[in-house]
Amino acid sequence: MQIIELQNLTYMLLPLLFVGYFYYKWVGNKTEIIYATFKMFAQLLLIGYLLGYIFEAKSSLVTLVVVLVMITAASFITIRNITCKSKKLYFSIFFAIFVGGSINLFLVLFFVLDLDSFNTPRYVIPLAGMLYSNCMNAVSLVAERFEKEMQHAGYEEARSIAFKASMIPQINAFLAVGLVSLPGTMTGQILAGADPLIAARYQIMVMLMILGSAGISTIIYLLQKSS
Repeated sequence: MQIIELQNLTYMLLPLLFVGYFYYKWVGNKTEIIYATFKMFAQLLLIGYLLGYIFEAKSSLVTLVVVLVMITAASFITIRNITCKSKKLYFSIFFAIFVGGSINLFLVLFFVLDLDSFNTPRYVIPLAGMLYSNCMNAVSLVAERFEKEMQHAGYEEARSIAFKASMIPQINAFLAVGLVSLPGTMTGQILAGADPLIAARYQIMVMLMILGSAGISTIIYLLQKSS
């Protein structure tokens, strides 16, 4: 696998300068992209170091704590774009992300990959990250759209519009994969030297769990809003 030198990553900041300029001119916020980029660098480099220790420890308790931190953080990030924030809404989001992601994580770990236990952080943590971040994005879309639609529509109409909008990225990904794009999991494995057919199987697994987790999380969120 080709090793990326840390300083070489700075070249990828050049397109961001262009995007950041127009984000400031059109949106009026000159710090959000800079802050998000800095935080992304810091978080990924930190987790890169931490994962080495976590993988070696092979502790179910540590793995569980990491997963709970993921869900908690995802719920806080999701609620930031909603106008009417409350503790009840936060726990509603938390529950939706937890259930949608956890059902798919369980199926992938113990049925698709056929692992023996939860004590496999090398598999659990990356897969959990994919699932809960995907649930976060889906619930963010559905919550923000549902809130806006409820201002001038009834519950069922707002639910329909919001649910469809939240599913667009996942359905588009299904339609485009292999024709327009080679997604991250497959690309990463191919770059690491894996057989393309094996990489394709892993990507199919990821695509299915992404749509399944997003759908379940958004359905649970919308069902809670009906009460």
